[in-house]
Amino acid sequence: MLIRKFLFLMMVIVFFSCSKEKAVYELEPSEDPYKIYQDAHKAFEIGDFFYAQKRFSEAELSFEIPELAAKSSIMASYSLYGINFYFEALENLNRYFKKFPADKNSVYAHYLEAIIYFEQISDEKRDLEPLLKAAKKIDFFLNEFPDTEYAIDLQFKKDLIINQMAAKELFIAKYYISVQKWIPAINRLKNIVENYNQTIFIEEALHRLVEINYYLGLVQEAKKYTKILGYNYNSSEWFKKSYTVLNKDYKPETTNKKDKEKESFIKKIIKRIK
Repeated sequence: MLIRKFLFLMMVIVFFSCSKEKAVYELEPSEDPYKIYQDAHKAFEIGDFFYAQKRFSEAELSFEIPELAAKSSIMASYSLYGINFYFEALENLNRYFKKFPADKNSVYAHYLEAIIYFEQISDEKRDLEPLLKAAKKIDFFLNEFPDTEYAIDLQFKKDLIINQMAAKELFIAKYYISVQKWIPAINRLKNIVENYNQTIFIEEALHRLVEINYYLGLVQEAKKYTKILGYNYNSSEWFKKSYTVLNKDYKPETTNKKDKEKESFIKKIIKRIK
């Protein structure tokens, strides 16, 4: 019995000792959140995004004013974006949207999210998922905030995404052509004609449809796509190639320097960044 009382007494002493230590720890003065934010901002300005993100996150937890906590959260997300920690930046932004749904800076946060998705887009040979995510987020932004200063930039990026998606479709179509899978190749090319007819890839898509249909003996279909190509792009190289498919005696003229200079400025830009 004495042993049990002794053990119980020791447990009580340990418990109160731990509780006392915890109480002393909680009473220690916390660091000024304004000082933390200032420290984070200095690191941010010199490009030390690792340290800036850490301090902005600490500032968010320290601020009692929701507006300042929300601002700190966005800056932490931008710091993560600055070091290409895209997944972590998106996670932090999702948490921000849930925690501060009415924050006045949410427009910028949505813009930052769209930019992060956009910058994960690779070339047309790679995964299509980043393209689709970026397009979805940009469409959301343009629908919700069409009159903001960020909308102009995202509209331009959306045009680039559309061209990239068309390039993806054409790349896959060419693969099917190389292995003589004509039906899926035709379907991909038709998708470009129907959904991406404002892109620079429409002319080649029409020409490939002429080639495939003619090869399969579907001469009327080949003529139909040649007429579409001729009506809209009569002077293009793709129309001349398509005409050659239907008329073997036709010899297209070589493109001179002036013809090349007629190419629109936007096409040149797109081709450089592809």
